[in-house]
Amino acid sequence: MAPSAKLQKFEAVFLNKIVPELVQDAKDQNMPKEAVDWYERNLVHNTVGGKCNRGMSVVDTYQILTGKESLSDEEYERAAILGWCTELLQAYFLVADDMMDSSKTRRGQPCWYLVDGVGTIAINDSFMLEAAIYKLLKIHFRSEKYYVDLLELFHETTLQTEYGQLLDLLTAPEDRVNLANFSLEKHSFIVIYKTAFYSFYLPVALAMHMADVASESNLAAAKEVLIPLGEYFQIQDDYLDCYGDPAHIGKIGTDILDNKCSWLVNTALAIVTPEQRQILEENYGQKDGEKEKKVKELYLELGLEGRYKAYEEKTVAELKEKIEKVDESKGLKKAALYEFLNKVAGRSK
Repeated sequence: MAPSAKLQKFEAVFLNKIVPELVQDAKDQNMPKEAVDWYERNLVHNTVGGKCNRGMSVVDTYQILTGKESLSDEEYERAAILGWCTELLQAYFLVADDMMDSSKTRRGQPCWYLVDGVGTIAINDSFMLEAAIYKLLKIHFRSEKYYVDLLELFHETTLQTEYGQLLDLLTAPEDRVNLANFSLEKHSFIVIYKTAFYSFYLPVALAMHMADVASESNLAAAKEVLIPLGEYFQIQDDYLDCYGDPAHIGKIGTDILDNKCSWLVNTALAIVTPEQRQILEENYGQKDGEKEKKVKELYLELGLEGRYKAYEEKTVAELKEKIEKVDESKGLKKAALYEFLNKVAGRSK
C-alpha cells in the first residue's frame, strides 16, 4: 500500500470512528452543543495532520508479531485505536509544549493556543486530549486481560516524558543561556525520557500486549533496543538541525539560536579548549545569525560532523547486535525491531 493510502486508511479510523465515539460520550454527559463542538474541533485540529509514525507503528508491529500477511478489518481497527491513543498522547504533549515554548506554528498551521478565541483554554484542551486516551481504552479494551497493563503503560510513559520535559525546561530555557547547565549526561536523560519512551518503546509495547507476547523478558528485550534507538534518533535530529539540507528536512534548523541542549553543543563542551569555550559562551543561544555562524565555524573546527558519523556507525552496529540476540521462540520478532531501525539508520530528513 502506498504511504499516502496507508495514512488515509489510518486517519479514517480516527475521523469515522474515534471522534464520533468521543463526541457521543460528551453528548451523553449532557454537555451543551458549543462545548461538544469545541471538543470535536480540539480533537481534529491537534491530532490529525501529522505523519502518524507512532500510531501506524502499532499496527505494523502487531502485524509482524502475529505473522499475518493482512489483518482483518476488526484486527486493523483495534490496533489502529491503540495507535491513535499514542497520537492523542502526542497531541496532549504538543498542545502544552507549544505554550511552554511560545511556538507559533505546528504542522503548517497556528499552534492551538494561538487560534482565534482559544488562548489559555488550550491548557484544559490538552487535559481533554489525554483523558480521551483512557476513555478509548475503557470502551475497547476493558474486557481484555491486558487492560490494566495498557493503563499502566500509558501512565508510566506519560510520567517519563514529563520528567524529560522538566529537565529540558530547567536546563535550556530559551531566554536564559547558561552553558554550565549543559552536559552529555543531561542530554541523554532528556532525550531518553522526552522522546525514546513514548516514540519508540510505547508503540511496540502496545502491539506486544495486543499480540499476547508481552512477557517480562520480551518487554525487557524490546526496551534494550528501542530506548537507545530513540536516543540515536534524537541525536540524529540534532545533527540534521545543523548539517541537514533544509529543502530535504522541510525546515531551517534553529537549535543554536534557540539555546537547545543538543548533542552537538554538549559534545563540543566536552572537548573545547578554554578559548573555544569562550566562543560558545559569547555566541550560543543568541538570536543573531552572525553569532550562529561563529558557532557553526567552531563545530567545523572541532570536527563534530566526523564525530557524529563515528557515533552513528558504532550505534547502528550495536543495535543490530542487540536485535540478533533476541530469542524469537518467545514470540518477539527481530523483524519488528529491524522495522524501526531501518526507518532511522542513516536518514537524512
